[in-house]
Amino acid sequence: MPLNLEKNFEQPDDFYQTLIDAHRDLSDAQSQSMNAQLVLLLANHIGDMAVIEQALALARANALNLDAQ
Repeated sequence: MPLNLEKNFEQPDDFYQTLIDAHRDLSDAQSQSMNAQLVLLLANHIGDMAVIEQALALARANALNLDAQ
């Protein structure tokens, strides 16, 4: 199963706001810990190592492209 890059939920702005709200009042260390825990929870939910590897590779490439700009 390939990584789904198509729009997959109806209200992405609501998701983004929920994510921002979840980080509110956290220290930088707590925010980083929460992000790491969220990644692990979602990876466990996905459960398909090939999809997880695709997502990690894409996220890394995007992060490297941000640094290059």
